Amino acid sequence: MTDPLSSSTGSRRPYGRPLPSSHTPSEPLPPARFAFGGQTWREIAHLLANLPFALFGFVYVTTVLFTSAFLTLTVIGFPLLAAALMGARQLGRLERIRARALLRVRVDEPSPLPFRGGRRADEGFFTQVWMSVKDPVGWRSMLYELIRMPWGIATFVITLTGLFVAWPVLPYIVRGLTNVDRVMVRSLLSPSDELERRIAELESDRGVVVDTAAADMRRIERDLHDGAQARLVNLAMGLGLAKEKLLEDPDAAASMVEEAHGEVKLALQELRDLARGIHPAVLTDRGLDAALSSVASRCTAPVKVTVDLVARPAAAIEGIAYFTVSELLQNISKHSGAKSAAVDVWRSEDRLLIQVWDDGQGGAQLDGGTGIAGLAERLDAVDGLFVIESPVGGPTTITAELPWRER
Repeated sequence: MTDPLSSSTGSRRPYGRPLPSSHTPSEPLPPARFAFGGQTWREIAHLLANLPFALFGFVYVTTVLFTSAFLTLTVIGFPLLAAALMGARQLGRLERIRARALLRVRVDEPSPLPFRGGRRADEGFFTQVWMSVKDPVGWRSMLYELIRMPWGIATFVITLTGLFVAWPVLPYIVRGLTNVDRVMVRSLLSPSDELERRIAELESDRGVVVDTAAADMRRIERDLHDGAQARLVNLAMGLGLAKEKLLEDPDAAASMVEEAHGEVKLALQELRDLARGIHPAVLTDRGLDAALSSVASRCTAPVKVTVDLVARPAAAIEGIAYFTVSELLQNISKHSGAKSAAVDVWRSEDRLLIQVWDDGQGGAQLDGGTGIAGLAERLDAVDGLFVIESPVGGPTTITAELPWRER
């Protein structure tokens, strides 16, 4: 008797469901493949690409070095070497891109040459050539390309052989070889040291200083145009009308002269305020103690000023300190609701320290829109520091630190 759970087509489970099977005789077997992960394949691609990249770099470096060395006796030798080093920089940049894409190595870009991107573009041709010839980034890139030639051949041969002969252990071989590549990229193609990184920061800070100076010039121009200049124009017109009425209506002329006198006083006050915003005379004549006391007297909260300085710093540092305190006291008047405040200034070794305290509502932040972010940028541009401690509810303590430079 035939088993009801069987048929000529094969075994059946109850209710007609087929038994599980990895494949049926009519289906093809899955193709064989390497069970490598995506990162392993990227590393293999990097090692196989080492040979063409290394060959191109080696030919470039040896050609330009021998050619420029041969031509150093002529006028074009050093310019050619400078151009070659700039080209080596670009080769290094290409290798950093390749390492980021295939090896997942994140390497910072070195600082650009000082005359690139509009920086120091007024330097003479020979000065720029000499700066390029001394470029450590270009020389390290050339050294990298020279080392890469034998290494590129070795990694290409080992990887290609491993794909056909030693593929079970190839991921371990590949990881070891690419780790050497990672070390070379980080050692020779990354920013060389803290000095180079500091140069890049200072180049960026210089842009902040230029932008700040341009903004200050626009502010001064606007204040002159809208303030004192407009009042002086009205004054001239008023005196002209008074002159015409002097004989016809002396009383009206006298009234016009009185109004003109008032305009003169207002114009003088606006000019004094503007001059104080540029560089107050009291700061130049008497120093930070007197200048900060004058600023503190205009604050809405009582301010205790303590300046403990035996000598005066350089005029530029003194000016930055004055305007920093002035801006912070204005913020106290406008935003803090403080009932008292204090300003302390002292010297610690080669640094000028400023601390401004108030018992207001607190909550001050660098991105709070009260000009504090601009102060932090200005101090950073001269290698200074700016620290805020301002919990909600207060009190607020802001510490600024500037380099001490002798007058």
